Amino acid sequence: MELPFFVYGTLRPGGPCHALFLRGRTRAEEPARLTGAVLYEGPGYPYAVEEPGAGPVRGDLVTARPEEYAGLLAALDRLEGCTPGDPRNLYDRVAREVTRERDGAAVRAWVYVAAPAVAARLRARGTPIAGGEWRPG
Repeated sequence: MELPFFVYGTLRPGGPCHALFLRGRTRAEEPARLTGAVLYEGPGYPYAVEEPGAGPVRGDLVTARPEEYAGLLAALDRLEGCTPGDPRNLYDRVAREVTRERDGAAVRAWVYVAAPAVAARLRARGTPIAGGEWRPG
């Protein structure tokens, strides 16, 4: 499935990883939000933890240029410490509905959410980010 990506941390426009991974490889980047998740502080980057009824998490919907898609997907999986099916993952890549801000449309997108072991630690002793929007700082 060639889905767009919902990014909510360092990959957002202006974030430290945006220029390294996304610049020149996308055809659209637009504000969006994800419901059903809580955003937590991480070590220099946030984690979205799935939680029914929670949210929204604010971020951006990023659509890759078709010729860049496969390489970008592989690069983002490496960046996010995500190997599909590996229990040691930091993040899992899941397909979720996000809402595009400009028109309220629901769009299916890849979202990197905290893997189960990380999510359990964050729920137990993590710091939620008020308002669901992370800013580098």
